[in-house]
Amino acid sequence: SLSIMPGIFFHHTNPTTLKETDCKSEEGMTEKKKPKSFGIDLKTYLKSMLPHLESGAKSSASKHNKLSPEEVEEWSLSLDKLLSSQNGQAAFSAFLKSEFSEENIEFWLACEDYKKTKSSDKLHSKAEMIYQQYVHPDAAKQINIDFNIRKNITTQVLQPTLTSFDEAQKTVYLLMERDSYPRFLKSEAYLNLLNKSQMSSHKG
Repeated sequence: SLSIMPGIFFHHTNPTTLKETDCKSEEGMTEKKKPKSFGIDLKTYLKSMLPHLESGAKSSASKHNKLSPEEVEEWSLSLDKLLSSQNGQAAFSAFLKSEFSEENIEFWLACEDYKKTKSSDKLHSKAEMIYQQYVHPDAAKQINIDFNIRKNITTQVLQPTLTSFDEAQKTVYLLMERDSYPRFLKSEAYLNLLNKSQMSSHKG
């Protein structure tokens, strides 16, 4: 019965094969995914984002305006230009997911949101969430920062301020700028987006 497997859908209607697939996929999932299951629905999110790099950026672009070649070209000027565009964020996030380093952009975006927090209660809860998710030594999506920065944040999270994650955010930004960003600009995903945006602007 499908009711015992919420969230998983099968295209075949044959009940015998359905049961076998049920058991196998459930066992495989629990074995493989167990270390990462962390109370947040990241698995579902990742599953929906991984299939195709371009689709991440395209779906975001379709929600806003059509991607112009000028916008896509601007992303190559600096990481700052890329991250200041919502379509750029979507394309870069999809690329990082393909490299299994999406924790960097997710942490950076979480910090951007955190710095806009006005309520003291929300600041505490957001600081705790960011710490548990990205900074804690056993975090599911631990970011690559040095021991001293991690230690400072561990202390500051008890009495968080708007600048508690600034040092870590800067470190992660520099890491993306030096490492993932140049690879993104050479990636098939970016070059395809650039070509497609140029072609559609010529057509228009």
